Amino acid sequence: MRVLFVSQEISYEPHGIMFLSAMLKQAGHDVSLTVANVEDPVAHAVAYQPDILAYSVLTGSQRGYFNLNQRIRQAVNPLRESAGKPGVFSVFGGPHPTFFPEMINEPGVDGVCIGEGEGAMVDLANALASRNGSFKTEIPNWWFNVDGEIIKNPVRPLIHELSALPHPDRDLIYSAHPYHGQSKIKYFMTSRGCPYSCTYCFNHAYYQLYKREKRGHQRDVDELISEVQAVRSRWPLELVVFIDDLMIVYNDWLEEFAEKWSTKVGLPFFCNVRADLIVRDPRKVELLKKAGAATVSMGIEAANDRIRVDLLKRRMTQEDIITCGQMFRAAGIHIQATNILGIPTSTLENDLETMRLNSAARVSYAHGWLFQPYPGTELGQFTEEKHLMAGTLDDIGEVAWDHSILVFPSEDDRRQREHFQRLFALGVEFPRLEGLILKLIKLPHNKLVDTVFWWFHKLHKGFAIYFRVYPFRPGPIELVKTALHFMRIKS
Repeated sequence: MRVLFVSQEISYEPHGIMFLSAMLKQAGHDVSLTVANVEDPVAHAVAYQPDILAYSVLTGSQRGYFNLNQRIRQAVNPLRESAGKPGVFSVFGGPHPTFFPEMINEPGVDGVCIGEGEGAMVDLANALASRNGSFKTEIPNWWFNVDGEIIKNPVRPLIHELSALPHPDRDLIYSAHPYHGQSKIKYFMTSRGCPYSCTYCFNHAYYQLYKREKRGHQRDVDELISEVQAVRSRWPLELVVFIDDLMIVYNDWLEEFAEKWSTKVGLPFFCNVRADLIVRDPRKVELLKKAGAATVSMGIEAANDRIRVDLLKRRMTQEDIITCGQMFRAAGIHIQATNILGIPTSTLENDLETMRLNSAARVSYAHGWLFQPYPGTELGQFTEEKHLMAGTLDDIGEVAWDHSILVFPSEDDRRQREHFQRLFALGVEFPRLEGLILKLIKLPHNKLVDTVFWWFHKLHKGFAIYFRVYPFRPGPIELVKTALHFMRIKS
């Protein structure tokens, strides 16, 4: 089968698509990728003539993908029909379809994949390759729309032996989007899953699908290192970014990693940490330092204890957060932080408290996102039950820093929260600007103000990442390419 993955944009290397492609190719199928902000996806599809159209969808982007799918089908299907072939089969996977599989009723949606997709996608491609007018629809993880009949299948067990998976197909991404292949920064995963149940995260709902499953599995250290070495042998690589949540949880794994990474790889890296784990076991900082960590990222999310502990279920103290930040800075490791602004039942003063807590923790760069009531999350459900959501799922933005769809006490409050998001990181870095920020966020929403605030946000973020996160200095040409890519992506 010919499988075409369609993406609106690629900000960072999409591991889901890369693993699916590797599995499909291993099973003998042909795979291609088109990126809509790089080329005309309809023209690519017409030239490639796919049997399957595949989309990985986040909440907020679904409507755009539905429209894009219809455009491609309208261009491709007449050609297939004239050649005596069945119409192209359109499938959707990722977070939004997993928690809202009812999207199977949308026009042009033939299949929705729930949960992990590697085995499910290969089974579907195999089934469609052997069909003679029809195909076997009893495939775990899939909902199908067959001539108006909705077929719902259960999920299969999670993949436990992650090291048995083929390495992600980077050729697919780097061919379609050369910037990522040329970049000296590459993204990797050491694990899947997370043992925590933060209410703003899909994790809790995910394990409702996979009941009695262990909440997280890690890759073999040697197999991880072999992937990194294989990538470095083919493409530029000077900074490794580990994007998963589980990396520092288990000390036996971390000890092995620190020993082998420092001797066999020797590259600086970025990873995620959790403040309470670090404070309870300071040796984790030593191990990360030994391995070569350049920057770590921790979730602060909110300073107010009621919001952080009771509402978000982030059971750690402000003292934990401050101590964690100071420990890493003392070790010579930069620390980023993630924060959620405009949380239901919060106030502007609560968001200011979060800004001050980031400063106290000596955060090198503080990301601030506007809360979005994502489907399937406990906090999303809370927002809906309390009638605090103004609009529907289709009103959620593609990115979590565009606008809020919460009900606020007034439009002035909404506007100030949205403006504050753009200036949040500046306030963390320069606490003395708080008074000025409080005046600036009272400005109206208009093209001039919004554009100026966008530039403040982008330029400061780019500066902080360039001088702190990167352990190397890109050359002039690479710097220009990086800046252009950074300005183009929605993040």
